[in-house]
Formats: sequence, structure tokens, C-alpha cells
Amino acid sequence: MLTIDSLSHRLSSYLEPPQINRVKRAYFYAEQAHTGQYRRSGEPYITHPLAVANILASVHMDHQSLMAAMLHDVIEDTGISKKAISKQFGEQVAEIVDGVSKLAKIEFETQAEKQASNFQKMALAMAKDLRVIVVKLSDRLHNMRTLGALPPEKKRRIAKETLEIYAPIAHRLGMNDWRIEFEDRGFAAMHPLRATRLHASLQQVRGNRIALVEKIQAAIESRLQREDIDGLVIGREKHLYSIYKKMRSKHKSFKEIMDVYAFRIVVEDIDTCYRTLGAVHNLYKPKPGEFKDYIAIPKENGYQSLHTIVIGTQGVPIEVQIRTKEMDELASRGVAAHWLYKSTGDEGASGSYDRANRWIKRLLEIQQHTNSSVEFVENVKIDLFRDEVYVFTPKGEIIELPAGSTPVDFAYAVHTQVGNTCVACRINDRPAPLSQTLESGEKVKIISSEKSQPNPNWLNFVITAKARSAIRHYLKNQRHTESVKLGQRMLMRSLANNNLQLDQLSKEQTSTALDKTSSSSMEELYENIGLGKITALTVTSILLPENQRGTDGNNSNPITIDSSDSLLINFARCCRPIPGDPIIAHLSSGKGVVVHREVCKNVEDLRSKKENVSGISWSPQVQGEFLAQVRVEVKSERGIIASLATRIAGTSTSIEGIQVDERDAEHSVITLTIAVSSRVHLANVMRSIRNMRSVTGVSRVCS
Repeated sequence: MLTIDSLSHRLSSYLEPPQINRVKRAYFYAEQAHTGQYRRSGEPYITHPLAVANILASVHMDHQSLMAAMLHDVIEDTGISKKAISKQFGEQVAEIVDGVSKLAKIEFETQAEKQASNFQKMALAMAKDLRVIVVKLSDRLHNMRTLGALPPEKKRRIAKETLEIYAPIAHRLGMNDWRIEFEDRGFAAMHPLRATRLHASLQQVRGNRIALVEKIQAAIESRLQREDIDGLVIGREKHLYSIYKKMRSKHKSFKEIMDVYAFRIVVEDIDTCYRTLGAVHNLYKPKPGEFKDYIAIPKENGYQSLHTIVIGTQGVPIEVQIRTKEMDELASRGVAAHWLYKSTGDEGASGSYDRANRWIKRLLEIQQHTNSSVEFVENVKIDLFRDEVYVFTPKGEIIELPAGSTPVDFAYAVHTQVGNTCVACRINDRPAPLSQTLESGEKVKIISSEKSQPNPNWLNFVITAKARSAIRHYLKNQRHTESVKLGQRMLMRSLANNNLQLDQLSKEQTSTALDKTSSSSMEELYENIGLGKITALTVTSILLPENQRGTDGNNSNPITIDSSDSLLINFARCCRPIPGDPIIAHLSSGKGVVVHREVCKNVEDLRSKKENVSGISWSPQVQGEFLAQVRVEVKSERGIIASLATRIAGTSTSIEGIQVDERDAEHSVITLTIAVSSRVHLANVMRSIRNMRSVTGVSRVCS
């Protein structure tokens, strides 16, 4: 049984006597505070903090982390304040204890908002001191080891939370041993029957594999000796949860996964790693495209190793990992190894520690750009779970991105302003679409323009949380700016139609308008008008003398449309207005101005329902592309769609959508959605189509 004396003996291997005494003092303080409290298993509660401290000792964490582990439930369960702990054990220990206490109530299956807001607390606590999350992870690890006493429902909830939050965090911090234990214990608690069956299958197969594993191991060891390489060769076992995940995600059978043999070779230094790789490739043929150099380009969590897959003598695939002793240590302990190396004066783990800090800094960036805590958690999950790709800037710098990233993600990873002004890209010196998925090793060049701005469509393909948040943040600010400008223009015109000037309103008038519209400022009032939440006519009516109210001159001086890409002027899909069409505006709450053609059937419905409809016009300098729909009746023949597309391309028009409706064996109706600049442009396109031999009719689609 674990006692404070046996823990002290373990600590003596790496801590100074005064530090061990401080850990013991924290233990006796916690023991007194938890007197009379018991775990569900019936053991005194103090056994839990002691076990958590022991887990931290196994990765050589510093004495302050161990003291915090002893005290981590004191604030939560005994009513002792942070101030009291600070006075007794110092500010740093109190901060870690407070950080862990705030994370104690993260519940995954309560309301999404509550769970998400708790996860935000975790990010903030980690940002102050990484030791907070290491102590929290060891607390969760001991809880997972002692799940047996809990009811099944609670077991499943804790297991789900562990698999979805804590295991990925351990992975991100490079703490591989803890991640594996989290996953296997979480899997066993979440799916006990599947875990039991898989374990039984694994035991059965293991016996059949022993002879071949020993044969491959002996062959590798013999080759290393011949090359005068001193290395430790270990046969690696796949853990249960990784087998289960591969079976599900890659749709492979248990036999297919177990047909791959895995080995790790641990050597003295980096040079020997590459020599060992050469020896293994001389022994067995390497599988093309399956070599990864994580020594030259470490993974985002600091992991370093050479990975290769070779084909053995009997045609079996063999996975080989080659690394140094320090890399092996870091692969197991990750960020926790930082304190071990720190105490010995060797900064070997500082890379892992710095990467963890960079990840946490990224979390805080994401947090600043997201209003919703649920959105924050979704973004972080993307960040936690995905594998990485490594791409190069034109200057040869390496940028790490989640797998599936696009050039837009790359642009935002370089700098937010580069992302915001991005217009095109070149991948390996060739033009490529901004939505193309990037592969490791590619060189990416971003072409930007000061006049450009983020496209809302980018949200359909960007992967990184930073890109997603930055685009949303920009569009939100842009929407706010546009709605304020639009609202101000609408109010100015409405007032001018009633012989009032916006800049000549008295303080009493503006105060009355703000009061009666429940607006805190004129900017908010303009924004609400621009978003259609309140009409300019209503505000004008408030400002007019009583005997003049009720008149509507709003249509005599309508607002104008300058461009197709305003965030607050939307073009109705029912009638698809284009420059030159007589149009009408509907002020829709939250959407701003929705523009319809005057002939649109829906306009009559809006008027009959007394919806807010007002005049609007096209600016003589209106720019951009507008979508229009054309119905083309054709005689069915081979290649007709290709001929149509070629004819339309000849008019400098792009096709955004095609829908084919076969009327009978000889006739079809093709509905085209095309991008045009005006009615004249559309007329030219329709004329060009009408001249085709197979076309029997062309008309514009209207609601």
C-alpha cells in the first residue's frame, strides 16, 4: 500500500531533502483537511491525493506540482481558501491548486454551454501555468484507475469525457504513456463488451505471432551488429483502443491490422538514427511513400523519431521507429519531461515545453475571436485531434498545419493580415485553387492584395481554428461597419425626404430617438436600421413634429446599390435581380436589405402582409457579378451540355449551376445559373444561346 514514507523514498531519487519535506508538509495538511472524508470505495479520501502525487513522481514532476497534487481537492471539498494555501505553501502552489479546482467540475454530458465554458476555464488555467493541466491529467488518470466503485452510467460519462477531452490533451502535450492509458481505460469503461472481445482476440493472436516477432527482431539486431551500431530493438504492441479506432476509421478487419509488425529501435545519437535507417533499408525493402522524418521536422507536440515501413522476408509489413534515448523519454512523458530536464540542468525537453506553450497561446487566440464557448470547444477539438502536415514558405520556413488544411489556412498561420488580404496562391510554383488540400513537403506562396478581404465562402473549406475565427471576426466587424453605414444612409435619406438634416438634429431629438428605440448610441441605432431591426421611417416619425407624422417620402430618394458583394444587401434567390432590373427593397430583420425584382410574386405577398418594403435603385457605377437563371429548351442530342458551356464561355460568362430536366426522349429543359454584370450582358448571353441549332427556346427564369 502506498504511504507518504514510500513516496518520500521515491522522491529522494530526484528531489532535494528540503523539497521532500515541503511535499510531506502538504500531505499532512491535506490529511487533516480531509479527515472524515471517504472515497466511494470506502478508503480514506487522502489516498487519492497521495496516489495523484505518486503518478506525478513517476514522471519526475517538480516539488510544487507534487504539493499541489496533495492539496488539489482542499479548496473544493473542505472550504479552505486559496489565500490560506498561499500563506502556508506559497503563491505558485496556491495558483496551481486554484487552477485544478476550477477544472474539477468539467462535465461533458451536461448542457453544451456549461461544458464548453468550463473548457475555456481549462485553457485559461493552462495559460497561467502548464503544471495545472499536468496535475489535472494525473488526477484524472487515478480516477480512471479506480472507476470500479462507480455506477455504470457515471463510468460511461467519465470515460466519454476522458476519450474526448483528456486523452487528446495528453497527446497534444506529448504525454504518450498517459494518452494510451486514458484511451484503453476509457475504451474498457465505455464499451466493456467490445474491449473484452478485442482483448481476447489479441491474446489469441499474440501466441501465433511470437515466433515471427522474435525472428524479425533477431534479424534486425544481427544487421545492427554487423554495421557496428549499438541499439536496443523492441517489438511494439499496439494498444487496444488504437486497434479499435483503426478498425472503425479505416474499415479494416482485426486480421489486417494485426498482420503489421511494429518495432522500435533506440540508439545513442541522431547520426546513429540515420545510419540505423540505412541498415534497416538494406535488410528489408522500404515501402515507397511510407518514410517520415519527425527528427528534422518534429510533430507539433515535440515528438521526434524516424518512421519507415519495410516489407519482411515473408511479405509482411514491418513498421519501424528509430529514435534516441532522449526522444524516447520525451515520447513517453512529453511536456512533463521538461521539469525532469530542468532539475538536472539539461534543457532537452524545452522544445516540447515551448511547443505546448505555443499551442496554449493559440487556444487563447481562438478564445479571443469566438463569442460562443461551444464554438471555441469545437475549434479546439479540430486542433486536438488532427494529424499534422508540414509545408514550406517561399523562404524555406516550415509551417505546421492540421491535416486537410488549405492555402487559406496556411495564409492565416503566417499572419492574420496575410489571410485577410489573400486572393490567390501558388503550390510548388504552380497556380492552385485556395480550397486545395495541402500535402506535406509542398511549397506554398500566397498572393495578396491590400484591397482584398476574406470571402464568407472560405468558411466552407478552412480547417484551422485560427483561420475560421479570424474570418468570422473580420466578417462580423465588416457586417457591423456596413450595417452602420447603410443605416446612416437610410436615415439621412428618410429625414431629407421630410425636410430634416441628420447633422442638424438637436441633443434632445437624438436623445428622444435613442430612448424610444432602446439604443445605447447613434451607432447602435444606425446598425439596427441597417440590419432591418427598426425602419428609418419609424425613427423619422419619432423625430417629426406630431402634425407631420405618418407621411412617407421614403421612396422619393431611395438608397443605391454600388456592388454585388455587400454583406447587408442580399439579392433574393426567388427572382435573382441584376443591374438594369426595376427593383424593390424589403427590410428583413437581421438580414438587412433583401432586393427583389418589381415583377416578383413575393413582393405582392410582402406588401399584402404590410411588410417593410421601400424603394432602392442601382448605382450607375454598380460593379460585380450577379446570378441570373436562364431556361434553355433543347432537342436532346449527345454533347449538348458541352456545346452550351462552350458557347456561354465565349461570352466571358461563368456557369455557377446546371440542372437538366428530360421532358421526353427528344426534348430537354436545361436551367443554367450564370454570373452576369447587367441586363445587357444577360441579353447578349441569351442571344448567343438562341443562335444554336439544337436550341428551341430561351427565357429568363422568374418567380
